This record gives sequence, C-alpha cells and structure tokens, in this order.
Amino acid sequence: MKSFSERYKEAGVDITAGYRAVELMKSHIARTMTSGAMSDIGGFGGLFELDVTDMPHPVLVSGTDGVGTKLKLAFIMDKHDTVGIDCVAMCVNDVVCTGAKPLFFLDYIACGKNVPERIEQIVAGVCEGCVQSGAALIGGETAEMPGFYPEEEYDLAGFCVGAVDKAKVIDNKRMKAGDIIIALPSSGVHSNGFSLVRRVFDVENSDIKTPLEALGGKSLGETLLTPTKIYVKPILKLLEKADVKGISHITGGGFYENIPRSIPDGLTAKIDKGAVKVLPIFDMIMKTADIPERDMFNTFNMGVGMSIVVEKGDAALALDLLKDEGAYAIGEVAQGEEKIELV
Repeated sequence: MKSFSERYKEAGVDITAGYRAVELMKSHIARTMTSGAMSDIGGFGGLFELDVTDMPHPVLVSGTDGVGTKLKLAFIMDKHDTVGIDCVAMCVNDVVCTGAKPLFFLDYIACGKNVPERIEQIVAGVCEGCVQSGAALIGGETAEMPGFYPEEEYDLAGFCVGAVDKAKVIDNKRMKAGDIIIALPSSGVHSNGFSLVRRVFDVENSDIKTPLEALGGKSLGETLLTPTKIYVKPILKLLEKADVKGISHITGGGFYENIPRSIPDGLTAKIDKGAVKVLPIFDMIMKTADIPERDMFNTFNMGVGMSIVVEKGDAALALDLLKDEGAYAIGEVAQGEEKIELV
C-alpha cells in the first residue's frame, strides 16, 4: 500500500520526499555496518549486539552533540556532504577520551523542507564519519518542520554509544608531575567558535569563495568548512601500547576550558605556548578582529584537536605511534593550583 497525504503536503510536509531520502541514503548507511549492527533502517529502534568477550566488566559511554552555527557556512557554500563528519566527530572524539570504542551512532536532522538529494548529502557525511570512527549508523530521524526552519536551512545533531572495560576507563587518578602532554593537530576550526568566526568575517555579506594565498590557495569558506578531524582509531591504537593518563578533546572554550577537564586537583598542565603549531586560519581570525591572544586560546583549538597526557617514559613511544597524525609535545604536568598555565 502506497503511503501519502495530500493535505499534509499542502501543510508543508511531504512524506514521499522522506521515503525518497531514505532510499538515497541506504547505500551510504551500508558502508557503516559492523558485526554488531542487527537491524536495517526503518524500524522503531536500532538494534546492536554488544560483544563483551574482552570486557569482564563492560561500561557503556555515551555522547551527544551537534554542529552548531558552522552549518551557516554549509548553507552559504551550498555544500552539505561534510557537516555530517563534524557531527560524528564531536560525539566520538568525546567518547574516546574515556578510553571507549565507539559502537553505534544515531543522527537527527531537522529541516524546513525535505530535499531528498540534500538530505542524502548530509547523511553521506554522517556515514563517512562513522566509517572513520568504526561506529555503525543504526538509526536516525529526519524531521520536516515547515514554518520553524527556513526551507534552505536545517539543524544536525547526533548521539554515540561506546564501550570500554571498567579496568581500562581513563581517569586522572594516576596523573603526576612530570607526565608529558602531547598534541594531536586539528584540521582547522573544527565545530566550535563559529558564532565569533561568522561575526569576524561577516560571512553572510562577504566573499568567502575566492581562493586566498594566506590559506594555501583555499577560499575562506572552504577552509572554515574543513571537517573536524576524527581521532578515534589512532587513540585506540595508542591505548593498546602506551600508559595514557588523560585525554582532552579541545572544543568550545579552547585550551583553558578543555585541558583542565582531564587534570586532577593539585596539578597543572603547563603548556609551552610557543610550541603550539597555530594554523593560519587562527592567525587570520586574530588579526582581522584584533582579538587578544588569551581570548583566542579560550575560544578556539588553535591547531590542537586533542591533548593527551602520558607517562614520561612512554612519551617517545606515544609520539612514534602517533607520528602519522603529526603528534608533538606541548608541555608537561606540574604541581600547581591552577589546572592550566600557558607560558
């Protein structure tokens, strides 16, 4: 039996467009399937079989986040196939900070008008993020909300669940003075601070499509839309061989808000500011709006997407294991009352 409603369509909700979008996204979703995924899309709930063979005391870890106002850049550039990567990254990068392996993901898209081809692009990005992190996309929701969102706009959020054995949960109880802090480079602004970015460059009223020499020949729009880097697989590889005592995902609030989240009371993360490899886009933001350096480090990742605290004796091993990610040391843990100090 064919499902349709002319009166609902007149009100702005085209359920047949929803069915078309689902058909278009199926091949992308298939790429994400793992051994634990038990259900096809379209059911009332996504099923996932938890394999705890190597986990005597399994702990589930969850994370949820969205892409935020970075989506405004996607609307302006009419490019929708990377923001899904951002959505996944914001969730799985948080989850892996605990030592957990992401298992499955669900997405939520709310839009003013369901354009199947655009929804497909968004979900294709989500699926790429899932592939990069090893998570299966086992469900989601696309809500067409006429009158609530403009027809050309949408919001995107997601939810991830991972698992880790209780004995392997990363906490900061063993952290001590002398431990080394390692940086994993970011790919750009990632998905935080875009309310300030949009104001600095007045993106809605400026040319953001012309290539710029200062950005390596990329346009401002292209640079700002660069998807958030997903660190799951290299971090899980590191955890197998090195003594990791803390991990911070550098998101909104920058260094000052996120690095302290993995530092225990009585210790401080002493960061060598001069060692931080600041990306050109951050120099451009700072100079364009004359933003104080302190504000920059308290808003943006400044080129560091993750900070990892390791035992000093494992620092060389960790840097070698993470060499393909461009890892480098940016400081050490010291005694102190303030949980972070940039020197």
